[in-house]
Amino acid sequence: MSSNGGIQIPSRLPLLLTHEGVLLPGSTVRISIDSARNMQLVKSRLLKGTSLKSTIIGVIPNTRDPEHDSEELPSLHSIGTAGLAVQVVGSNWPKPHYTLLITGLCRFRVTQLIRERPFPLALVEQLDKLEQYTEGQQLDGGLGELSQKFYQAAVQLVGMLDISVPVVAKLRRLLDSLPRETLPDVLAAMIRTSNTEKLQVLNAVDLEERFKKTLPLLTRQIEGLKLLQKTRKPKPDDEKRVLVIRKGGAFPSRQFSLDEEGEDEEGDDMAVLERKVNEAAMPESALRVCLKELKRLKKMPQSMPEYALTRNYLDLMVELPWNKSTKDCLDIRAARVLLDNDHYALEKLKRRVLEYLAVRQLKSSLKGPILCFVGPPGVGKTSVGRSIAKTLGREFHRIALGGVCDQSDIRGHRRTYVGSMPGRIINGLKTVGVNNPVFLLDEVDKLGKSLQGDPAAALLEVLDPEQNHSFTDHYLNVAFDLSQVLFIATANTTATIPPALLDRMEVLHVPGYTQEEKVEIAHRHLIPHQLEQHGLTPQQLQIPQDTTQEIISKYTREAGVRSLERKIGAICRAVAVKVAEGHKMSRSELSSESGTVQERAGTGRDSDLAAPPEMPIVIDHVALKDILGPQLFEMEVSERLTLPGVAIGLAWTPLGGEIMFVEASRMEGEGQLTLTGQLGDVMKESAHLAISWLRSNAKNYQLTNIAGSADPLEGTDIHLHFPAGAVTKDGPSAGVTIVTCLASLFSGRLVRSDVAMTGEITLRGLVLPVGGIKDKVLAAHRAGLKRVILPKRNEKDLEEIPAHIRAELDFVPASTLNKVLNAAFDGGFPTAAVTHPQVSSKL
Repeated sequence: MSSNGGIQIPSRLPLLLTHEGVLLPGSTVRISIDSARNMQLVKSRLLKGTSLKSTIIGVIPNTRDPEHDSEELPSLHSIGTAGLAVQVVGSNWPKPHYTLLITGLCRFRVTQLIRERPFPLALVEQLDKLEQYTEGQQLDGGLGELSQKFYQAAVQLVGMLDISVPVVAKLRRLLDSLPRETLPDVLAAMIRTSNTEKLQVLNAVDLEERFKKTLPLLTRQIEGLKLLQKTRKPKPDDEKRVLVIRKGGAFPSRQFSLDEEGEDEEGDDMAVLERKVNEAAMPESALRVCLKELKRLKKMPQSMPEYALTRNYLDLMVELPWNKSTKDCLDIRAARVLLDNDHYALEKLKRRVLEYLAVRQLKSSLKGPILCFVGPPGVGKTSVGRSIAKTLGREFHRIALGGVCDQSDIRGHRRTYVGSMPGRIINGLKTVGVNNPVFLLDEVDKLGKSLQGDPAAALLEVLDPEQNHSFTDHYLNVAFDLSQVLFIATANTTATIPPALLDRMEVLHVPGYTQEEKVEIAHRHLIPHQLEQHGLTPQQLQIPQDTTQEIISKYTREAGVRSLERKIGAICRAVAVKVAEGHKMSRSELSSESGTVQERAGTGRDSDLAAPPEMPIVIDHVALKDILGPQLFEMEVSERLTLPGVAIGLAWTPLGGEIMFVEASRMEGEGQLTLTGQLGDVMKESAHLAISWLRSNAKNYQLTNIAGSADPLEGTDIHLHFPAGAVTKDGPSAGVTIVTCLASLFSGRLVRSDVAMTGEITLRGLVLPVGGIKDKVLAAHRAGLKRVILPKRNEKDLEEIPAHIRAELDFVPASTLNKVLNAAFDGGFPTAAVTHPQVSSKL
């Protein structure tokens, strides 16, 4: 070191290869040390060295991946910066590494690499002769003009900041005290620049070139600040930029950097918060609580843990939409068109939404109804909720309740708990920013219960139109009005919804789709959507209606359309492969590959088989089999009913309606009844009821056992089986099916192969009504059955079934088992002429 403050670096320097940034003379940076060579340098030189020269190292920017440093030394950058290690910090977690605080001194050029291991050591030539510059020395000629221009730009940059801030004033003084030659390096390290731009400044050994490289960067920063001032409305405290001067080591006059922040002062921040509280238009009770908390906050030091909790609480209260709402779009005709475009069928749901709109148009203060869509998966319950929000012009927010087992998810945590937060209802209102959104409570039937409470019980206040005008979240602890929110819940079944919660909602059953409806939905919505998802166009792929019908009947058996959409997606993927290959796909080519498709022009002539790839690829039944494989479902009804003792029942499941076979056999025994097929208690009772009724009416219907006795069970064991034994089956609606099956077994007659039935029975032989009629009838229609026997009191439910389905089926309403048996067998089920004495009532 020279006596006048100049710097003389050693001729041999250990080299530190850094990939994190570029160290410039006059700047201070932190460098993370994790590669093997750099770790050895720190251990050998910085941790063991005691003299000042032993802490001076050469910093070379390395643009290569640091992971490869241990394999071979990369080609070194010729220019580097000699730096003074001001601080070394070590850590062993998660792996051993060091962090260096290094101050840049001057540039050097590598003249010769002496060794590579254990760390690079090189002969260097110092480039910046700093001892030649003295304070106040002026530069001559063009270089002097450049330095003066640069100095003025630096002064302009500092002038755009608030000079009343002490660090800004200190930086202004340093601009006058520092030699002009050092300003490019110092300011290039302070302003926002990329590593590439800093590397260009580092490579500029000539002082004039360095000024020319740095001046555009400084000008760009000034223009950016000007643009920021134009776009942001200036407030008294907005233009303050806090400048942090970092000092360290033996060169305090050259170690500083500039960080820009836009934080408000604490006192002004409180004034802003108080203004927001007063402008939030919250009710008087909530305003009193907020002002009380704000008063406590002003007296509270920031170091207290409760300060942050109170501040977060007040921020939430200010952000809640106490009085913000969207205006409803009350155009009934436009709403009807929008709903019809978004969803095919679902008439009951659309009618209910239009009713709500109409009433809202007549009476603006209507409370939001609580609707519950109950139906099998894939019928569009959730998407109808989105369409309702779009129709009304309201914000939409979905809350998934599946698996929620903590009541705090709904009502929030009390603020006495660590990590407390508001519940999903209040969080949703904060997210949408209005107090009249459409809230979709998805899968409300799948709420759980745990030691943390019952979330279904917490929903009771939310979903009660008489109570939710003053819903109290535990976190807020003040009432919030939810009466303008339109709540829509979705569920697959009402069986698992608590009765008290179910009573608060208006249940709208969403049955499955008919085959014709599925075809329409596929061609209106599913196929265009899948084509878009797979990057195809209608000019490249066409799926005729006959093919769609075949997919629905032979590859899917569901109430909704999710499996149908997946099958269409599989076809699109197979065609996408062919389109991407760009081959001319002839019929013979496609048959030999996995995704066989038929490509032809609109005329369908043989000469068109080798059409160019842009012609549409039309999917026929041959291509369908090659893409989707053999058909999954067959019409097996006629094969199953070739022996006595088999009948077809209709069952309802959360996934839609299904047909259910009941089989019975008998053998010699002691009159025991065996039931198999994973049955619930109610279905077992139906079987016992059927046996009892048949035994009591055996003479009437001339039913005998194997030995010919009048009691069908005498010396006979009965085995009643419900196939698909792995599936749990329960419910009363299989009663008439069991009676028909056993009557077929005892009489030796075959049940008609095109008949399905449903209904609950009594010991007196009456047929009682059951639920899920539409789903059951659709299941019978999907299975190709022609006659459906149902309770007479369920005739009113047939109105929900589409007219063309009703026309294709023969419905037999039955009030007694006698009528059921007559309809289930060809030629009826004759009874013996037995007279019952008439007994008149004595009451």
